[in-house]
Amino acid sequence: MSLKILFIGDIVGSPGRAAVKALVPIIRKREDIDVVVANAENSAGGSGITARTARDLFQSGCDVLTSGDHVWRRPEIVELLHREANILRPANFPKMTPGKGSVIFRTEAGLKVGVICLLGRVFIDALVESPFKVVIEEMKILKAETHVVLVDIHAEATSEKIALGWFLDGEASAVLGTHTHIQTADESILPKGTAYITDVGMTGPYDSVIGRNKEKIIERFVTGMPTRFELGTEDVQLHGVVIEVDEKTGRALTIHRVRERMPGVKRDENAKDIDSQ
Repeated sequence: MSLKILFIGDIVGSPGRAAVKALVPIIRKREDIDVVVANAENSAGGSGITARTARDLFQSGCDVLTSGDHVWRRPEIVELLHREANILRPANFPKMTPGKGSVIFRTEAGLKVGVICLLGRVFIDALVESPFKVVIEEMKILKAETHVVLVDIHAEATSEKIALGWFLDGEASAVLGTHTHIQTADESILPKGTAYITDVGMTGPYDSVIGRNKEKIIERFVTGMPTRFELGTEDVQLHGVVIEVDEKTGRALTIHRVRERMPGVKRDENAKDIDSQ
């Protein structure tokens, strides 16, 4: 028996949440999705997670929310992590840090899916342990209950993500990169059965610079002067991947990229038009 997982790339602000609300139900039905996991660390105003944004995403069809280096931007996240088991902070923060970095989610059919959230250390300003060390500890706990384990590696360096993919080949069902907001075209099934992609992309406004108002970003680069970064609003898309996994072995069978455009926005010729399907 196989199951399908939709993993959604970094959700940016209200445009990203709107995309999730509009498109996830359609994708769930079309792809026969069992579990939806999304990186939500930028879902509140472009940085952090709040109780409201988490509630919106759960109500829109997300089952588990992962995060990254921006997880602590909103003070209320501490209480939220204590209260909500399906919101994860990176597992490689110190053990005394509030919240937890992994969870086992049970689908409506009763299948168990493990999810681990990790933060890279290369070019990342955070006091975290090695993701390579911590992921082995987390895998042992989750694999005592399920063979299906998905890993979100929120990291800047492609080399760190790729290395972790090879490190977990045959152990994790999928190793999926987040953080850079740019979807890569290197999705593959590694030799021992682990689905991999360096970055699943961003869910938010693409008439922007990685989600921010492009004029403000260009002004900063041109003048070198501080500017207030604002969220973009146009050409809203949902980017992610769909992975099919053998429930008994935990091996990935297929992986394909998802790029869905919100109806009625500026056209990106490479993104699918949901109205045409």
